[in-house]
Amino acid sequence: MSLVTVEKHEDGILTIGLNRPEKMNAMNRAMYHEIAAAYGQLERDPDLRVAVLHAEGDHFTSGLQLDDWADVFATGDGLPLNEGERDPFGIVDEPLSKPVIFAAKGICFTCGVEMMLNTDVRVAAEGTRFAQLEVKRGIFACGGATIRLPREIGWGNAQRYLLTGEEWTAEQAHHWGLIQSLVPHDQVLETAMSIARSVAKAAPLGVQGSLKSSRLAVLEGERVAKQRLFPDLRPVMASDDVKEGIQSFLERREARFQGR
Repeated sequence: MSLVTVEKHEDGILTIGLNRPEKMNAMNRAMYHEIAAAYGQLERDPDLRVAVLHAEGDHFTSGLQLDDWADVFATGDGLPLNEGERDPFGIVDEPLSKPVIFAAKGICFTCGVEMMLNTDVRVAAEGTRFAQLEVKRGIFACGGATIRLPREIGWGNAQRYLLTGEEWTAEQAHHWGLIQSLVPHDQVLETAMSIARSVAKAAPLGVQGSLKSSRLAVLEGERVAKQRLFPDLRPVMASDDVKEGIQSFLERREARFQGR
């Protein structure tokens, strides 16, 4: 049985589902590579516009299966990637050009939080529990939480949980802005899919340009991002999608974008 379910939908959405519910979706190396392969598929396939990362069963993940990863971490070489794969933590390669919507539920610990921090819009079920437990296991978070969590929720809030390994709630995450939608447990995936469908209907080149500009501002600063705004907009303005956007406006109808 595959450890990750991957489904390509006709509307340009790729669903990626952790599928080890009998182990609370604990992530071993095999699961990591299956997720990384799905991320690679999202990046390469021109028909795909957005992904939804979710999980089968009652929990997103109980975290890394540490005994399967200890020898990898001991090398100091970073996370392994095979050809065609993209790192779902966004640590050892470049960011995706397409957005990922995250759907959390139940327990979402360690690697689950760190994958979430590398996504773009997040939905969580009421009662979801989050934690970075690494300091309780003798290590520290190495999938991006030390870098991104302080930026997302503030230095003090982040260190409160990174340094103790204690849990925080979905309600806290929503208050901090770490989670954009907090919904009943049975609505979490459909809510994420609804957001993904809205993204998929938008102009792909516009979505990717917006994502690129936003990331540039975060990673390299506002000055660099400002310098790239109009040069990066220029090729988009020559696209068929811009013509369709204008025509649909004039005709008062919903645009049908092709991503070119």
